[in-house]
Amino acid sequence: MCGFAGYLGGTAFSGEAPEDAPLGDMTQAILQRGPDDAGHWVDAVNGIALGFRRLAIVELSAAGHQPMQAHNGRWVLVYNGEIYNHLVLRAELEKSGHAPRWRGHSDTETLLAAIAVWGVEATLARCIGMFAFALWDRETLSLTLARDRMGEKPLYYGWQGQGRNASFLFGSELKALRRHPAFEGRVDRDALCLLLRHNYIAAPRSIYCGLSKLEPGCILTVSLAQPEPKVMRYWSMQQTIEQGVTKPFDGSPMQAVDALEVLLKDAVAQQMVADVPLGAFLSGGVDSSTVVALMQAQSSNRVKTFTIGFHDAAYNEAPHAMAVADHLGTDHHELYVNAQQALDVIDRLPRLYCEPFADESQIPTLLVSQLARQQVTVSLSGDAGDELFCGYSRYPHAQRVWNTLSKVPVGLRHAAARAATAISPKYWNAALAPMTAFRSPHKRTRNWGDTVHKAAGLLLAKDAAEFYCKLNSYWLDPASVVMNDAGYRESINSLPPGLQGLSFTEHMMAWDAVGYLPDDILAKIDRAAMGVSLEGRVPFLDHRVVEFAWQLPLSLKLRAGVGKWVLRQVLYRHVPRALIDRPKMGFGVPIGDWLRGPLRDWAEDLLGETRLRREGFFDAPTIRRTWQEHQSGTRNWQNKLWGVLMFQAWLQSTQDAATGGLR
Repeated sequence: MCGFAGYLGGTAFSGEAPEDAPLGDMTQAILQRGPDDAGHWVDAVNGIALGFRRLAIVELSAAGHQPMQAHNGRWVLVYNGEIYNHLVLRAELEKSGHAPRWRGHSDTETLLAAIAVWGVEATLARCIGMFAFALWDRETLSLTLARDRMGEKPLYYGWQGQGRNASFLFGSELKALRRHPAFEGRVDRDALCLLLRHNYIAAPRSIYCGLSKLEPGCILTVSLAQPEPKVMRYWSMQQTIEQGVTKPFDGSPMQAVDALEVLLKDAVAQQMVADVPLGAFLSGGVDSSTVVALMQAQSSNRVKTFTIGFHDAAYNEAPHAMAVADHLGTDHHELYVNAQQALDVIDRLPRLYCEPFADESQIPTLLVSQLARQQVTVSLSGDAGDELFCGYSRYPHAQRVWNTLSKVPVGLRHAAARAATAISPKYWNAALAPMTAFRSPHKRTRNWGDTVHKAAGLLLAKDAAEFYCKLNSYWLDPASVVMNDAGYRESINSLPPGLQGLSFTEHMMAWDAVGYLPDDILAKIDRAAMGVSLEGRVPFLDHRVVEFAWQLPLSLKLRAGVGKWVLRQVLYRHVPRALIDRPKMGFGVPIGDWLRGPLRDWAEDLLGETRLRREGFFDAPTIRRTWQEHQSGTRNWQNKLWGVLMFQAWLQSTQDAATGGLR
């Protein structure tokens, strides 16, 4: 796991050594992604610079140093990630007689050799792994960027500067691009609207105008002769979904369980290969328990597992993780975190995330990464099981609600919404409070009034896509909050078209797989893990597992309102059902309470009315009203406020660090 940065064109090239030029500053900005080694390669005549920071995982010697040149001298590569089947690719090259004389056993060298023989697209079709890379072709003087199928590894790019100063910047994180003299730094207010809606910025946008995220499964080519980037898709989640529906798995349920276990065991085995200590995150839920069970079943040593505990029972999964670890016999490590430890992390978040990001679970994710890094350099996780195997409780709930709503005339729905919102949240809380008296803590809704008012907004949805988007929106009308003279251009759903032949539940899973998974979950894992120089691996995102999951009919995922049926059957072969079958808890922290307590002064400073008006990004009266309602306890606006606060904290951090201001 590593990080890279570079630039094409512009006036940054001179006779200086790379470490004295912008390239050195750019790679230094992402030091945490690769503390073990640094490398630079510059061709000033042709205007290309490639920089690299290395976290050594496979091939720890200098034979894995980057930037790496191909044996034939044509290509130069900087690459972040792991090709898990690279030894298989080596064997294929050797069998065909096209293998070079290997310098070492790094997957970087394998990737370069494969590209030299098969080309970029055909090589990526053969690769199983997570990656982002920049490849310079010294023959055609062109640059190629590529990103893995699921979007596990980040890659930003774009032209910055004008005229002779224009440079095409690219890299693993925006903080590296900010160090280049051509960087402009103008905040994209439409992207800010996306942040308020989703609490993350959906690809291909970034927080900055002119800079984009390369979308998963894509290859980009650009050159000084052809400066307009050309993007092509070599793998498509949407096509994978549609093909799965067109040609579904036709075996029995038990045959599906058998096939899934074989695929997962192979994916886990491949991802356990490393030349450094390796472990896994374990929450005790279905997904992480499955990954750890398959790791332990294939390991002669006790697998190191890690979990974070909280003293608040409503957020604590540590006892469940301990029970699973005891059954499997792992070398288990847990850390019970107090409020102050969690709060101390918040100050690091703006620097850790190179653009504003507001998934509250970023806090425990960083904490568990810190815990794991004390003993291992690689950690596997169970992420993506929910999106692939229908694990979120919102899927069946939303399906039931939409089935009912869609039968109600629009006019009647609008009238019901007006009636529901005519009653204040305070009175709804009082009226509905008795409903929570006998519910377990994780099922209690502390503010029923907010739930009712949000449900009223759902009544106004014109179709299923808008309904699901509203269900997962924090600010339903971001354009009313962000000061944006140009007008808000995001469509209401920001979802891919097509996806024929799917039920509404499958549509929700597909939408999450295309957007929420790469832009929220995987971004969170990458920044949290790399922030402590830890490589995170996600076996469920082996593309063979993804493709098989979408071939399975929904009936093998969702049964009697409970998701992940087929995955649970795999797990039950290794872990007793009694240790697993319980309501899903999630991975959260009590942000709402903290904003009324220990975080109040911090938030008040960031949300001060004078400050908001001076900076000019948000409508100050709306933000102040939302903040005061939350402080009074009449409303629970923690999710709305967290998105605004993460932008404000990020803005302050970048202004403190930058040589120039933001506009």
